[in-house]
Amino acid sequence: MDGWTPKGRLFSDILAEVFRLRARLLESAENIAGLAGLTSARWQILGTVEHAPASVAHVARTLGLTRQTVQETADAMARDGLIEFHDNPDHKRSRLIVPTAKACKALDVLRPRQTQFAGLMGGSHSLDELQTTLDVLRKARTTLEATERIAS
Repeated sequence: MDGWTPKGRLFSDILAEVFRLRARLLESAENIAGLAGLTSARWQILGTVEHAPASVAHVARTLGLTRQTVQETADAMARDGLIEFHDNPDHKRSRLIVPTAKACKALDVLRPRQTQFAGLMGGSHSLDELQTTLDVLRKARTTLEATERIAS
């Protein structure tokens, strides 16, 4: 006996597929983002601050990235005129990321392509299948986060 439970083995297969899917999604996101002169990393950050300014730390938490990674990308985006840093009334040292008109124009280019891509990806599945998939992935994430809190 190898110690695997049937659910554990199946979940391991799901994880392997999620990793493969992640690689393909990042490739697709790079291709789509390139249409507006962005990278997928820059697109993700702009998507996070598009409707409301946010701190680097908030963006990092939202995207599941390190603060340092987001800061480096945001600094480059500021140099390229895609974002500005504004004072944060709630925290003196944690400035807010605000998209510029240039960034909003790029997002306007990407929005219909993002909508088309999501429709294509979701189109071959029922709403129930998609909802179940979302529920399973969220539950897996929250279980992992709870386990990490216990272990630390």
